[in-house]
Amino acid sequence: MFRFTSPMPPRGSRHPPSPTSVEPVASASLPNPSLDITLSPLVGEAKTLRQWLTTFHLGTVVLDPYTNESSWILETAVRIMRQFSGAAIRVNFLITCEAEDARAFLGPYADEFIVFCDPTRAAVKALGLTELPAFVLIQSDGSVPAAAQGWTAGDWKEVAAKIATLTAWSKPSIPASGDPGSFRGTPALV
Repeated sequence: MFRFTSPMPPRGSRHPPSPTSVEPVASASLPNPSLDITLSPLVGEAKTLRQWLTTFHLGTVVLDPYTNESSWILETAVRIMRQFSGAAIRVNFLITCEAEDARAFLGPYADEFIVFCDPTRAAVKALGLTELPAFVLIQSDGSVPAAAQGWTAGDWKEVAAKIATLTAWSKPSIPASGDPGSFRGTPALV
């Protein structure tokens, strides 16, 4: 099995200046997505966002498997998602590709977490995202109280803290040893 990955940037380092690797910007508030958008999991049947939110909130990590930036944050995202695996939230990946490529990118994580495929980026657009990777909290009422785009430990820590407070769960350590240095994401809509 292969993965669409590239070497991680050095820990705590800044990437060389380029359009996609400058200091991230904090996410502005995002619109509440339509509860009628359909999310298609790797396993099981497609359901509307409303149906996925019936019982639990969603803690969604959005990745583009064809970019270095998403591969750099994969291990960190998995660590954060594992912290919330027993909480009253469905931690999940939203991957901007077809199922076969999502499985190739995620490897064994595709069997560990809920994985939604969004090859047309309809869900990404509905969430109002402009950069990937992203970390988004979608509450059971469909509101988006916290989101981070690109990778800045502080922004992802804020989303994780909102999830921990909402679910009365412990917060993951962010940043942790092995996490990449800050970087901007790639354009969410191409």
